Amino acid sequence: MTVADALLLALGAVAVGSGALVVTSAHLVRSGLYLVVSLGAVAGLYLVLGAELVAWVQILVYVGAVVVLLLFAVMLTRAPIGPSTDLDRPALPAVLIGGGLGAGLAVLFADAFRWVRYPEADPGTAERVGEQIFGAWVLPFEVISILLLSALVGAIVLSRPDVGARSTPEA
Repeated sequence: MTVADALLLALGAVAVGSGALVVTSAHLVRSGLYLVVSLGAVAGLYLVLGAELVAWVQILVYVGAVVVLLLFAVMLTRAPIGPSTDLDRPALPAVLIGGGLGAGLAVLFADAFRWVRYPEADPGTAERVGEQIFGAWVLPFEVISILLLSALVGAIVLSRPDVGARSTPEA
């Protein structure tokens, strides 16, 4: 077992463990922080595999933006910070369904690839990714950014009834 193998196993265990804590935690804010740990472990997996650009995009986009947006939305909607009793559900059906789906996907992938070694693809560079994003994909990229901005503004307006409300003149 090489160092890379050991790192892959350790980071995979951290990602799966913190991912399980995300869905089983009764605290909403802690669940968001467990999500940060899980996504950080996935970024570490990308680093071990040699995909540095994907790792930094993972950290910047998911950890830096999506999780912060999630925690910001929790604070804006005035969700309870402590443990929520309405988040406690029976875990056995979820475990059975998740385990069954995971086993089914494992069998499907093992059957689809039939343990065949495929040749490695040409390594991508940041220059090629940048040419694609800001060349052929610039319009969808901008549309998504406007959509996310409008969703953030909409969340602020919906969660704060005092913003944009008309004041009644006092008589």
